[in-house]
Amino acid sequence: MDYKALGFKAGLEIHQQLATSKLFCKCPSELTENYNGKFERILRPTQSELGELDKAALEEARRKKRFVYYASPSSCLVEADEEPPHEANEEAVDVALTVALLLKADIIDEIHFMRKIVIDGSNTTGFQRTALIALNGEIDGIKIETICLEEDAARKLREEGKKVEYALDRLGIPLIEIATSPDISSPQEARKIAEKIGLILRATKKVKRGIGTIRQDLNVSIREGNRVEIKGVQELNDIPKILENEVKRQLELIEIAKKLKGVRADDIKKQEIKDVSMIFEKTQCKFIKKALKSGKVLAIKLPNFAGLIGGVKYKEHRLGKEFAMHAKIEGGGIIHSDELPAYGISENEVKEVKKILGCNEKDAFVISVGNENTAKNCLEAVKRRAMQALEGVPKEVRRALPDGFTEYMRPMPTAARMYPETDIPPIRITKERLARIRKNLPEMPEKRINRMSKEYKISYEEAKQLVYRGRDDVFEELVKKYGYERIVARILLNVMAEMEKEGYDIDIALKRVNEVLEGLNKKLFAKEAVDDLLRYLTKNPKAGLDEAIKKCKAGFMEEKEIRRIIKGIVEEKEQLIKEKKERAFSPLMGIAMKELRGKADGALVSKILKEEMEKVLN
Repeated sequence: MDYKALGFKAGLEIHQQLATSKLFCKCPSELTENYNGKFERILRPTQSELGELDKAALEEARRKKRFVYYASPSSCLVEADEEPPHEANEEAVDVALTVALLLKADIIDEIHFMRKIVIDGSNTTGFQRTALIALNGEIDGIKIETICLEEDAARKLREEGKKVEYALDRLGIPLIEIATSPDISSPQEARKIAEKIGLILRATKKVKRGIGTIRQDLNVSIREGNRVEIKGVQELNDIPKILENEVKRQLELIEIAKKLKGVRADDIKKQEIKDVSMIFEKTQCKFIKKALKSGKVLAIKLPNFAGLIGGVKYKEHRLGKEFAMHAKIEGGGIIHSDELPAYGISENEVKEVKKILGCNEKDAFVISVGNENTAKNCLEAVKRRAMQALEGVPKEVRRALPDGFTEYMRPMPTAARMYPETDIPPIRITKERLARIRKNLPEMPEKRINRMSKEYKISYEEAKQLVYRGRDDVFEELVKKYGYERIVARILLNVMAEMEKEGYDIDIALKRVNEVLEGLNKKLFAKEAVDDLLRYLTKNPKAGLDEAIKKCKAGFMEEKEIRRIIKGIVEEKEQLIKEKKERAFSPLMGIAMKELRGKADGALVSKILKEEMEKVLN
């Protein structure tokens, strides 16, 4: 796909949790399943300082949800909104200033927190506190527009109907938000920039690691399309796929808008929702038959939409999926004429619905089945989305899904959702504070990679992978204590990766590397035994090194004994050596290492085997 020709533009918003206490209280930033209380809230939108209401907040309020919150030892009255926030966490502010300096940004003179209206239940207050830290940074030629410090949202546990349950353990964890300009020119470049920002954040050694601790939001548009924000991308490798799919989705919607040229919004708006239940009194469709016991079948005509709802250019991004998501938000579902007859709905039933609605061959229709009010709300939502289809791509916020696709969440928020935070005093950023932080700035990732490669005589690629995987600190700590640079690099990059695939607990494995290297240092076994010993110690966390050596049949063998075993192998395979000469070395080395693995150094085994073979050949 030619992204330049399509006018592709993307920007990133990186949200990274900090490894400090919470932003506005002293509670630990730790997730827990140990709850000690709960309460319920209903949230409503409030006006901005200009007296305006944000349309995204209004849509959330229209859904009429109620929220249940679970308190824990990781939360207090601040998270419950029963006590004002404390002054902002100074350590978190210092980390944000550190990141701003690393990204060459202009730090503002005084930090002021604002309230951003959010009434999806993820904040007990109905707003998120956020503060601008710096502007105009840069990374690899991409401008960093803003760096902010904000509080993370509550952790969603489950949703049933109109009830949503949240845990307060995550609410208030400090987050750094880094927003780039929309200058990223391809999906792959977006991944690369996100990775580099992540490396700079990890360089501070003050950020949390693991799933859910860093989230990427993507802003993307193409020519003739519109800006769409995609929230909650967890994995770097998902970024290109999600952006590629969004481009295809926008191309699909642009194509539909072109085919609908001449249709006016009023042509859709004036369409009446009609009761077509009588057509399905003898239907073979199981879910309609079930729904008619207590509900109705309602339908609406969409003029000139025939053939457009089921997909035009990219069927996986068909308009029908957009309609279905809007209906789902209303608590129901839909079926459209482009997919009929199907599901037990006959061709005759389709014709009868078209007749009642007054559809011609160019018109489509949408059906919703169930409770009358719910079905009506579903079709009203479809009507609104159909009117948006006339304009092409609507500005909106979408949720990233695990399969690389996205789904509608809410309209794009506006400036009307921001107003000042009056409970938190401003923070003056002094020259002395910045000088102190500058003096202690961490090593930048590229500089660290080059230094490690030269200092420890490992390859550039090995050093790069250690830094990218966040194992550079562990590497340096182990090497300074035990040496064995190449062995340590292999353990952290290769052995750990293999063990993770095999289902071992890597956190336990990393903790036991020290014991194994200590044993290697004392010559209790050969380096070839490292892999087996690590696996045994990880699988048996209570086992000691002596037990592991015994169970893995490791142990350091004297050179005299090694030579005796190799001599025996050579005598047994003397005929093979005479026939194949030097070519017999590889198969014999395999036999020797199978016998001596973990008890003898491979280089020593190789040397002795060559000497003993030489005796036979001479």
